[in-house]
Amino acid sequence: MEVEVLQENLTKALSNIGRVANSKTGLPILSNILIRSDDSQLLVAATNLEIASTQKIGVKIIQKGSITIPARLVIDFIQNLPKGKITLSVKNNILTIKSKNGQSKINGQSDEEFPELPVIDEKNVTIETIPINDFKQSVNQTIIAASTDASRQVLTGVYWHSHDNSIYLAATDGYRLAEKCLKTTTNTIQAIIPVDVLQEVLRTVDDQTEAIEVLFDDTQVRFRFNDNEITSRLIDGNFPDYRQLIPKNPTTTSIIDRAELTRIVKISRIFSKDTGGGIIVRVDQEKKILETASIASESGESTLGIDGDNNGEDGSISLNSKYLIDALSVIDSPTVQICFSGKLAPSQLIPQTKDESYTHIIMPIKS
Repeated sequence: MEVEVLQENLTKALSNIGRVANSKTGLPILSNILIRSDDSQLLVAATNLEIASTQKIGVKIIQKGSITIPARLVIDFIQNLPKGKITLSVKNNILTIKSKNGQSKINGQSDEEFPELPVIDEKNVTIETIPINDFKQSVNQTIIAASTDASRQVLTGVYWHSHDNSIYLAATDGYRLAEKCLKTTTNTIQAIIPVDVLQEVLRTVDDQTEAIEVLFDDTQVRFRFNDNEITSRLIDGNFPDYRQLIPKNPTTTSIIDRAELTRIVKISRIFSKDTGGGIIVRVDQEKKILETASIASESGESTLGIDGDNNGEDGSISLNSKYLIDALSVIDSPTVQICFSGKLAPSQLIPQTKDESYTHIIMPIKS
């Protein structure tokens, strides 16, 4: 193999792909990056057997070929070369890299032991095209609620599914639930996508990305954008029927400034270490305020209030302050509605936007 490529293009591709290469597995080849030339482009790829990431970059092909190279070594080396044209050539599984400052050699391995990259039959897939800002917002708003408990695997992903001619994303760890309506669709979709692949897509998209194609088959999902493809296995299993957890006709509601609510929750959290981060949220209809309160037996106590547009009954509920802060951090509307029905029922946060396409449920702390 011999190709000419711009250092800045190769650096970007290697940096994106290298995150997937995994040196902690029992297969040393998985810590390598595959570099392979075809008729007009250079393919850069890595896989950990669960996720495969590929990127194609424009190069001048002098001779076709391929090699696999230790990811960390080649990334560190290439990114420190000066910008401009470099030449890559392969002979006897040794990669020679020539730049205007000289040349270096890196010992590699044949691609014969490198796992086959996943294949999706595009004649038998469901494809959705999503504006990148909608994709990023929807994923960020849901992944925070996914579980990290590997023993409950179906809860470690985000559930993409069609319902009433729309695509919804949902995630829950059993203590909180996030649901986002993404877009309308005529397709039928039911897939649980691992959180780590969604995070990898978020890290890889850049300012030049305008939209992303998502391809679903029975066992895999592929994200395609610019010259990148990220493919992952779907999580096998049935996601719980979560809609029964969404409160209906709450007895206590308050519409408040999101930034102010975030501020008082963060302050109350300082005094909540003795209670595992639990704080009390109170709605006072007569005073038209929402309060957060916490007590620390050693440090002291805190009660803070903000103005609220309250409706219904007075009420209070104990909630995990971290979960509240997580939810408020991904809501981008200036105001948010919090509602609940007594101390034992789930609470709900709803951004005050025209479409109200996002909802976040937090289960109460029972005391």
